[in-house]
Amino acid sequence: MEFAELIKTPRADNVILHRPFYPLVEGTLCLTGHHLIFSSRRQDNVEELWLLHSNIDSIEKRFLGSLGTIIIKCKDLRIIQLDIPGMEESLNIASSIEALSTLDSITLMYPFFYRPMFEVIEDGWHSFLPEQEFELLSSVTNEWRLSYVNKDFSICPSYPPIVTVPKSIDDESLCKVATFRHGGRFPVLSYYHKKNGMVMMRSSQPLTGTNGRRCKEDEKLINATLRAGKRGYIIDTRSLNIAQQARAKGGGFEQEAHYPQWRRIHKSIERYNILQESLIKLVEACNDQSHNMDRWLSKLEASNWLTHIKEILTTACLAAQCIDREGASVLVHGTEGTDSTLQVTSLAQIILDPRCRTIRGFEALVEREWLQAGHPFQLRCAQSAYSNSKQKWEAPVFLLFLDCVWQILRQFPCSFEFNYHFLIMLFEHSYASQFGTFLGNNENERCKLKLPQKTMSLWSWVNRPEELRRFKNPLFEANSLVIWPSVAPQSLQLWEGVFLRWNRSSKFLDESYEEMINIIKYNKELQVKVNMLRRQLAELETDDSAQDDGMPESP
Repeated sequence: MEFAELIKTPRADNVILHRPFYPLVEGTLCLTGHHLIFSSRRQDNVEELWLLHSNIDSIEKRFLGSLGTIIIKCKDLRIIQLDIPGMEESLNIASSIEALSTLDSITLMYPFFYRPMFEVIEDGWHSFLPEQEFELLSSVTNEWRLSYVNKDFSICPSYPPIVTVPKSIDDESLCKVATFRHGGRFPVLSYYHKKNGMVMMRSSQPLTGTNGRRCKEDEKLINATLRAGKRGYIIDTRSLNIAQQARAKGGGFEQEAHYPQWRRIHKSIERYNILQESLIKLVEACNDQSHNMDRWLSKLEASNWLTHIKEILTTACLAAQCIDREGASVLVHGTEGTDSTLQVTSLAQIILDPRCRTIRGFEALVEREWLQAGHPFQLRCAQSAYSNSKQKWEAPVFLLFLDCVWQILRQFPCSFEFNYHFLIMLFEHSYASQFGTFLGNNENERCKLKLPQKTMSLWSWVNRPEELRRFKNPLFEANSLVIWPSVAPQSLQLWEGVFLRWNRSSKFLDESYEEMINIIKYNKELQVKVNMLRRQLAELETDDSAQDDGMPESP
């Protein structure tokens, strides 16, 4: 398909652009296969806007005489308005934007056409391979192995080709366990706690059904993670009621009789359309310009967004507590094991593992626990808060995870190497990007699309020194301890950096942030001077004592 077929009017002059925090500007609007480009008539082209079509969530059309107005609502929650003279031109541009922003084929998306203007120092596609992660693991324990049982994705289509499993379990057993778990997602290692050797595994629900079906290989696999005489915890991210209902559909949960060494805990975390509706209500509340306090607070409460944050963080803290304080291994699963399960396992690691609070460690976590683990980004992030066509599979699962990370970062501002700009950048790229990292729903799809060969990785761009500077937290001081976030309602706040950034100017926040950086920089300079003066003083004292020693005694 040629993009030109979809572009009825490629250019319009005398267009007026309205956008948050900028004055109105008149200029030329151009449509390309992947971008909406606006440039002002000023010679220096200072006023320029490049908007990816894939970032457009919905558009609205209004007409007043021959003047057409197009309101564009973006997946990053921005709203911009274009006033276009001429009804025919307005209609043509609107229909072109609608067509270009809803392309079905992944291979027509911008990452397949994007060519970087920067020098590629690191190939991000090879930055966080399972073999590299396993090297770190094998330096502290020899009880695990890499299995290539899924190398052709035939055992579990949503798992990566390489997974980490107990050394005592062979591939034949893994194949049997895969038939007993929803979607073939058998239990695999998520995290090893160096402090006490306890582990966290993740999987999907067991297919016990109404007949109470069992699988001895499954029992042996998860028991292989237990120390002698120790119990483990199974954290099911569904309510007991929903887990019991799943049995009627062939799913279910681990029966106590077959897993006597495991205690099952149900912690209900919402999913799918409930989360999507929550995001829509939250964004609607944030865009409400009525300035009525009661209305704002009731709308914020009705969205339930902070309640979801609390549920997810509480469950992650529980998993971390079982591992660190109870000295017990943990298995986490919900139904499919691709959404709430990953929220819990990744947040528990941020609480427990200082490496996950560094930039590279966090990138490795996103790669391992979200991308390789098979979170369906293509389905979940197809639409954001403004879309008119509600599908069944959209849900802000990854955004909720990032929000939870922001809540912890806010409570422990010195324990993270990255700042909130880093988290916002990941949110934006998960919904629309020039990079191929978040395309597809799992490694299987990415492999078929040949993404590593045909697209650029987000990490190749982020990890360049000039970009990293923007994302570094000036307050960071490496903290090797476990950090326990408060999940009390009073401790949780609305993430203004995402939800209010287009409604309220961040000018003063940015200025105070700059001032903070300057103070820290000045403090470091003073510290260097203090150390230098201390050295000089020590040298002078040494010289004085040497002179005193060399002086003849008075008679």
